[in-house]
Amino acid sequence: MATQIIPEKTLCLVIHGRVQGVYFRDSMRREAQRLGVAGWVRNRIDGAVEAAVQGDPAAVDAIVRWAHRGPQFAQVERVEIDPHEGSYACFDIIM
Repeated sequence: MATQIIPEKTLCLVIHGRVQGVYFRDSMRREAQRLGVAGWVRNRIDGAVEAAVQGDPAAVDAIVRWAHRGPQFAQVERVEIDPHEGSYACFDIIM
């Protein structure tokens, strides 16, 4: 019986609301590592947080659900989700 290979899912997220100054990036990095998701997260000059997430589709869906609420003190208003390209080996916070 052949093993079915599930392709990785890669998305770009832009998270709007009170998402800077609330440990969003570090919390997202820890959640991504827990889920086995690769990619990156960074603050944007407009006050949003942007992230690329890649991995097993179920894990990527889980990090997207997490991004809609964020860490304890975040107040997420909306999350823009778009397909993304790239290849990532780990999850990093970038400046």
